[in-house]
Amino acid sequence: MARQFTEPKLVIASHNAGKVREIGDLLRPFDTDVVSAGDLDIEEPEETGTTFVANASLKARASAQASGLPALADDSGLAVVALNGDPGIYSARWGGPDRDFNLAMQKVEEAVQATGNNDRRAYFVCALCLAWPDGHEEIFEGRVDGTLVWPGQGDQGFGYDPIFLPAGATLTFGQMDPDAKHAISHRADAFRQLVDACF
Repeated sequence: MARQFTEPKLVIASHNAGKVREIGDLLRPFDTDVVSAGDLDIEEPEETGTTFVANASLKARASAQASGLPALADDSGLAVVALNGDPGIYSARWGGPDRDFNLAMQKVEEAVQATGNNDRRAYFVCALCLAWPDGHEEIFEGRVDGTLVWPGQGDQGFGYDPIFLPAGATLTFGQMDPDAKHAISHRADAFRQLVDACF
């Protein structure tokens, strides 16, 4: 049985404004006061995990311990079948030190073309970890499958959204209204599991 979340305040263990906003939107129905690790000047720990789950856990634990409040961390990224799952946990790092996702998307496209393989299947993964200051954690993993398009389309969302066309959709995540994306995204999938278990 998962632990229920009953506290009035939750730290989002991220300094990524787009991610904090998206998670805040998903939590709005639960009257939870959300604050980001960035707002609390909590340093982001080095992501030394080798999986999305390990990195989400690292970030959530660090924020819960530093703030004395429950903390929710997400580690997510794009996995490309032709690239054996890359960029994966290194999705943000493909954008270089400035986390430039235009550069990252270009690098992904060049890497796929370099394989000489026409396989454009890809999927987004999101691991969520909800950690309490006493060390307890609950972990959930979501996924959405799709294909890569090039050039990128749309300026909604963030990260790799403009080059990702979800299965069965006619718009990329970059073209979708945020509510439409929230309905089907990897983060939404993980969130449904989190909400069902803990809220």
